[in-house]
Amino acid sequence: MGAWALITVPLTVIGILLAVPFLGRPRAFFAVAPWFARGFAWFCQAPFTFSGWDRVPEDIREGRQSVIFMSNHESQLDPPYLVAALPLPAVYIGKKELKYVPFIGWAGWAAGVIFIDRGDRERAIRSLHEAALEVRKGKNVVIFPEGTRTRTGELLPFKRGGLALAQDAGVPIVPLATVGGYGILASGSMHIRPGRFTIVAGAPLYPADFADRDALGAAVRQAIEALVAEAKSLQA
Repeated sequence: MGAWALITVPLTVIGILLAVPFLGRPRAFFAVAPWFARGFAWFCQAPFTFSGWDRVPEDIREGRQSVIFMSNHESQLDPPYLVAALPLPAVYIGKKELKYVPFIGWAGWAAGVIFIDRGDRERAIRSLHEAALEVRKGKNVVIFPEGTRTRTGELLPFKRGGLALAQDAGVPIVPLATVGGYGILASGSMHIRPGRFTIVAGAPLYPADFADRDALGAAVRQAIEALVAEAKSLQA
């Protein structure tokens, strides 16, 4: 894993930066970055599949309605595989420290990653409000509501920040399940095991349909749990 990353991450980011003058930042990122995941999938014998997109309304599929994708978080493979699999360009919310990491921060700059200062509550709240404005203007976002990768393979409790962003933005939430990453690359491990990575999308949930944040969070969690079960059945 380390050798692969040392070689391919710099090459991928350099390719993105070289494409920026011709395509612009987001288009350059989403034209080049998916090849990192596809190359990894081939080299490490860890192919991915994506299903359930037909459950998503046409206005979302065609890019006329921005959305927030919410997924469980099994592995470091989740972000690159989702970048490669999702039919729509969607950026992540990352801690501001990543902004200054060579190559990773540069790729985030090109993609339009929304960086948040988690160490300062007031700044974090302000950053989430600014992120909601960007979503309302048309930017799609991927959020892992657990806030971190699972260390057991089980779904962790949800943080409130992602749900607050969804309520503020007022756009649909498309639940996702990623299954297989924990077995291929578990948290804290650098050892790759060949395996299948399955991504399943569900029907959107609309924040306005729920009385409060707790009800919305419970519905999102239930949807993700059902999709995880579906993804596991596809792998059986």
